[in-house]
Amino acid sequence: MDLFEELLRTRDQQREAQKQSIWLIKGKDLPWELNRHGKMRWYLHPSLANIALRTLMFYAQEIPPGSRSGRQKCPGGKVFYVLEGKGHTVVDGVRHDWKAGDLINLPVREEGLIYQHFNGDPNESVRLIGCEPNLVDALSVDRGCGFEELELAPERLQRPASGGLPESTT
Repeated sequence: MDLFEELLRTRDQQREAQKQSIWLIKGKDLPWELNRHGKMRWYLHPSLANIALRTLMFYAQEIPPGSRSGRQKCPGGKVFYVLEGKGHTVVDGVRHDWKAGDLINLPVREEGLIYQHFNGDPNESVRLIGCEPNLVDALSVDRGCGFEELELAPERLQRPASGGLPESTT
């Protein structure tokens, strides 16, 4: 096998795939899913092969009034923009308050960190935009320190693992 020629074949396949890739992703066309971490809508994900940019994971998350996300262990390196609402995030046991317009920047830690978002409003939903590098193919899902959902979002406890959800009610 000529590995250099294989590399050139791979390049050509990638170029052809890029021509067919989706570069405009419309949120209204994406389903909401209720997963262990809560209600999420994925724009960029390692399993979405037909997307032009595969170097990021990008999603919207909605947390119902008075509720919370799942509690997760991850390596950090995630950024969340608070689009709507107010609440707080607990990172390794320390509370950090935020409101719409704020940016939550989880640090990268060799041993990982544990975080969970809380909606502080009993009447209005929180909307977050989450983004992080897509290191799944390079470093695995564990990315060196482990990736675990330590506590399910409350809404996930009440529903079967069926996948999609209807459009947001807010």
